[in-house]
Amino acid sequence: MTVRDHRKHPRKPIELSIAFRLGDGPRVEARCRDISLGGMFIETTAPAPFGASVEVFLSLEGLKQPAAIPSIVRWTTPEGMGVQFGVMGARETYALTQLLSEL
Repeated sequence: MTVRDHRKHPRKPIELSIAFRLGDGPRVEARCRDISLGGMFIETTAPAPFGASVEVFLSLEGLKQPAAIPSIVRWTTPEGMGVQFGVMGARETYALTQLLSEL
C-alpha cells in the first residue's frame, strides 16, 4: 500500500536545533528532521497532541533573534510531531525561503 503525500511544499531533510512551546508552557528543546515552507517534523519525546497550537522557535540566517512561528500539530508519532506553519512575517518567510534554497 502506498501512502500519498498531499503536501503543498515538499519537505527537505535537515538537522536543526529548535524549540517549541505549547500554550503558555515552557520552551521545549527539540530537533528538526525535515522542513518546508509549510511546516516541519520535530523530533521530541514529548509531542503535543494532534490539533494543538504550538509556537516553534527557529534560528534563521539574517534574523537577530529566533523566529517564533505559530504552528498547528497535524500528526504525531512516538518519535515526534509534524507541524504546519501558520502565518509568518515577511522577514521570516524570506529567511526560511533562503534556507530552503541552500538545501
